[in-house]
Amino acid sequence: MFNPNNIEDLQFSTERQILDRKSARIRAIDLAVPIVAMANADGGFLAIGIEDDGTITGIDAQEKNVQDLLRVPYDYCIPSVQIDLTTIDVVDCKGNPNHVLRMQIFQSSRVVANQADEVYLRVGDKSKKLNFEQRLQLVYAKGIKYFEDQPVPNATLKDLDLDYVSEHCNKIGYNKGNAEFYLRHNNDFVTMHRNEELISGAAVLLFGRNPQRFFPRARIRFIRYEGTTANVGNDMNVVKDVKFTGRLLEQVKDVTAFVKTQIREYTKLGVGAVFQTIPEFPEFCWTELIINAVAHRDYSIGGTDIQIKMFDDHLTVESPGILPGLVRVNNIREFHFSRNPKIVEFLNEYDLVKEFGEGVDRIYRDMSKAGLPEPEYKQSEFMLYATLKNKNWGKRDARWNTDHLLSEKGDEKEMKKGDEIASRVEKTLEIITNNPQITINELALALQSTKKQAETAINRLKETGRIHREGSARNGKWIVEGDPT
Repeated sequence: MFNPNNIEDLQFSTERQILDRKSARIRAIDLAVPIVAMANADGGFLAIGIEDDGTITGIDAQEKNVQDLLRVPYDYCIPSVQIDLTTIDVVDCKGNPNHVLRMQIFQSSRVVANQADEVYLRVGDKSKKLNFEQRLQLVYAKGIKYFEDQPVPNATLKDLDLDYVSEHCNKIGYNKGNAEFYLRHNNDFVTMHRNEELISGAAVLLFGRNPQRFFPRARIRFIRYEGTTANVGNDMNVVKDVKFTGRLLEQVKDVTAFVKTQIREYTKLGVGAVFQTIPEFPEFCWTELIINAVAHRDYSIGGTDIQIKMFDDHLTVESPGILPGLVRVNNIREFHFSRNPKIVEFLNEYDLVKEFGEGVDRIYRDMSKAGLPEPEYKQSEFMLYATLKNKNWGKRDARWNTDHLLSEKGDEKEMKKGDEIASRVEKTLEIITNNPQITINELALALQSTKKQAETAINRLKETGRIHREGSARNGKWIVEGDPT
């Protein structure tokens, strides 16, 4: 693990998102680039006096230049960047006592530029210069401006469904005026500028008659693959490809209803030999990933849509946009920020969004409770990937869930007892399938068990609807309803 207080880690660790090494001879104007990049990303550490290859040359021989470097976070960065300085005693490459300057750069809540008004973002071990569109996306991500508030070119009040707005007003109990009044006096959905009526992006996405006319990729695409990887060309393994459009609330409702039909369910013998129906993912977890994507995606990115990709062993939701504000992959359970607060507020009124982000923490808890791996979040330059992994049930032993549930109790005797009951129930079903007129006494003998144990097995099968009895106890027969696995 990287320790910024350890000179050997500063010297030999691979340069990365939060670590860069610079010679004390570097020009102040050039040092501004990694400082700006780190401040716009997650922050980080600059080890000044260590060359790129790890050679320690120190700062003592460059006293005048180092004084200029110390001014960089304040005089060369707009706005100024918060830093913390530490001087570390070292022995340089010539064997002389020397010093290394460790500069910690803190993440900025604002977009930082250098004196040339250039904006950089730390991506891996590089300081990436952002173009105009990327810079604008970073502005939105940090919450300085909300894309949902920007007026949509050529959109008018006629592009909004006032009947749908009225339904929303009834839903939230708004009675101060009609639908048009609501739009003009709430959330700046409709504003006036120099006698021109402006319709916000949020208004079009939430209330538009055809939102995709203005935001063609503001949609959700579901792709189901056969297998565990996405193949292309002759090996393409897509078995379903469905697109969902319309207003955001309609998309959420439609896609969650559809995905529910794609989530596999398994009937297994559980604790006490009771049959249980278990989904491959807890419902809350996958629905929350989808809702979060709709609520928090970056709608300024017009080149792609939200994609839900389902494989045999995992499900991934891909959402355009980096994590907003100060939220990062490593603090996503604790830090919460709404890139689209008006969209979030709207969905929250329909009990879909947890305003303060409790949903992410619950995903972790529900996955753990189900005995599944933690969710995985990964971020590329401008895309967030959220993945849930299942147990690849189809390749698991039929009694996996029984063992799992029992092992949570930590009681080996109880586990063994559960296995015995489960085995006896399975054997009972096999016996009565082949001999539907068998009596309890005959069943006990065939099971090599007591009569009470045979009756318990029969009762388990009856309770779960697997069998029923036709006719009397003496002359009747057992009817098997289906295969337990």
